[in-house]
Amino acid sequence: MKKKYKCEIDCANCAAKVEDAIRKIDGVTDVRVNFMTQKFTLEADDDRFDEILKEAVKTGKKIEPDFSVEM
Repeated sequence: MKKKYKCEIDCANCAAKVEDAIRKIDGVTDVRVNFMTQKFTLEADDDRFDEILKEAVKTGKKIEPDFSVEM
């Protein structure tokens, strides 16, 4: 499953770090965090998507405390 969300991220470097960390989560197929458009795209296992999304947001906040995703 692939879904796009509006997100809040402060800089391109932070977006890259968040993207790299989320990519390491088990079940994540692909992830994009775009600073310019403030978009977050997550592609992950269908049956665990909600669980993976919550983990992805939690991981993002550890790296960039201002990171948020509008669900």
